[in-house]
Amino acid sequence: MNSNIVFIALGTNLGDREENIRKAIQKIGKLPKTAIIKSSSIINTKPVGITNQPDFLNCVVQIKTILDPEKLLLELLKIEREMGRIRKQKWGPRIIDMDILFFNNEIINTQDLTVPHPEILNRKFVLTSMKEIAPEFVHPIEKKTMERLYKE
Repeated sequence: MNSNIVFIALGTNLGDREENIRKAIQKIGKLPKTAIIKSSSIINTKPVGITNQPDFLNCVVQIKTILDPEKLLLELLKIEREMGRIRKQKWGPRIIDMDILFFNNEIINTQDLTVPHPEILNRKFVLTSMKEIAPEFVHPIEKKTMERLYKE
């Protein structure tokens, strides 16, 4: 089985935000044949879209896994549900949110999954975290490093 290198964004703005991030990372690390390689600093960010809600804590983790993209997505959604996430409102408050940013250098467009995540370039906190843990990683569509995208 080949290992996949994946970057996942995590965000939370309800409850004990630091504990939510810690618990989610721990659960990701317990997925079958999956290991956490790196985790960025946790940063406080203002909400996007719906702005009258608490600030978020965000970070990015880099993992190594044998799971394919669809199976990983299902596992992340399962962790979100286990932690109490209820999807009521797009961009609304949430106990935990996990998005697959990059899956190796693949470009994936299915009904359930778009990789690279389409909002990466609009989310400075994602670029900040990616630059921290993988500055030389090249966006497979933009063909630019995280360092360069952060500066643009």
